[in-house]
Amino acid sequence: MLEEQRFAEILIRWQQRAGRHDLPWQQARTPYRVWLSEIMLQQTQVSTVIPYFERFIERFPDVEALAAASADEVLAHWAGLGYYARARNLHRCAQQIVTVHGGAFPKTAATLAELPGIGRSTAAAIAAFCFGEKSAILDGNVKRVLCRVFGISGFPGSTVVERKLWSLAEALLPETGIGTYTQGLMDLGATVCTRGKPDCDHCPFTAACVARREGRQRSLPEARPKRIIPERRASFVLIVDAHQRLLLQRRPPSGIWGGLLVPPEGEANALLEQLQLRAPLRQKLPHLLHTFTHFRLELQPTLCRIDETPEIPPGEFVWIALEHASDAGVPTPIRKLIRRVASVLG
Repeated sequence: MLEEQRFAEILIRWQQRAGRHDLPWQQARTPYRVWLSEIMLQQTQVSTVIPYFERFIERFPDVEALAAASADEVLAHWAGLGYYARARNLHRCAQQIVTVHGGAFPKTAATLAELPGIGRSTAAAIAAFCFGEKSAILDGNVKRVLCRVFGISGFPGSTVVERKLWSLAEALLPETGIGTYTQGLMDLGATVCTRGKPDCDHCPFTAACVARREGRQRSLPEARPKRIIPERRASFVLIVDAHQRLLLQRRPPSGIWGGLLVPPEGEANALLEQLQLRAPLRQKLPHLLHTFTHFRLELQPTLCRIDETPEIPPGEFVWIALEHASDAGVPTPIRKLIRRVASVLG
């Protein structure tokens, strides 16, 4: 079995030679930039994150700017990245860092993990990269590397296997070079020891990898036990007035799409009656299927065109010009519906 000390030495040398060194958050590696990138990279590919990160940093260059912004603006800049609880926690965390910690990030993983939205692995990454703390990370990429190299069976999301992986991750930590080591783990999992097609010929652990030796690269780590993904349906009413404005409604702060703007949800007749609107032109649009982590949602849209220019009482409802609505803080499937409406109306 590969010795723990040798693992770190091999990985550090590999990262220095073949790892990634030009990612946007690696330039001027401040706690703010590392934290933001780590949150964005949760459940999201690097190629998707880069343009969002760059736009976010341009608008919110530091934690004070983020804390001072409105929740609506933060969500608008996050729209399209998904998992919107991350954005809400990001905003809350920035405010807490400013008000409780005077704008300075805590320097230990244990204290960082107490902040909103920062879990154990993210806290360790910030502490390792920015403060040199000897802390272990264990995201999806790292779990995959460790399961394959050391031949660890079982679903890595289960309590027993995850506890075993945390223990191993901590035992492998080097005495020096923690930042390079941590980046190496991330790079190896993201670019070489990938989920679908691991590039074993370019892996620094080819000779020592248990999965390679036993031909188990495709079966390790073991998949989550199969379960039936439930399906839900939701009806959305896309109301467009005489001035080509679309009516949107602010979602509650928690739950699916918390805090984002969406068309009113419900049955068309009831909603129009509630809002005291008349829509002589109504049109059912094709259904749209969107898959979340734990369920599938079938969106059933109805386009209602009204020939008046009503004023909806201020509060949860807002009129937005149809041409700009898809750029507001709306979730990805709603953006698709809005573009579909724009194309129907020409």
